[in-house]
Amino acid sequence: MKLLYFAWLRQKIGLGEETVSPPESASTPTALVDWLRTRGDGYALAFSDISAIKVAINQEFASFDDPISDGDEVAFFPPVTGG
Repeated sequence: MKLLYFAWLRQKIGLGEETVSPPESASTPTALVDWLRTRGDGYALAFSDISAIKVAINQEFASFDDPISDGDEVAFFPPVTGG
């Protein structure tokens, strides 16, 4: 699974992207985040408040409850404002 991190998430984690093999129980972005938090302080800090984060699965906006699978690309980013 390819993970992408943008803006302050990238800064806190220290990576812009990575390829991971999460456990089978990480079948939604919420469960994936729970697993990622266990990988280190940067992840725990970046994902301390997921209400401040948006997610996309395979380049489509998604919900944290949507299903994900091993070959997916999952991106995490702060809400975008325009104007």
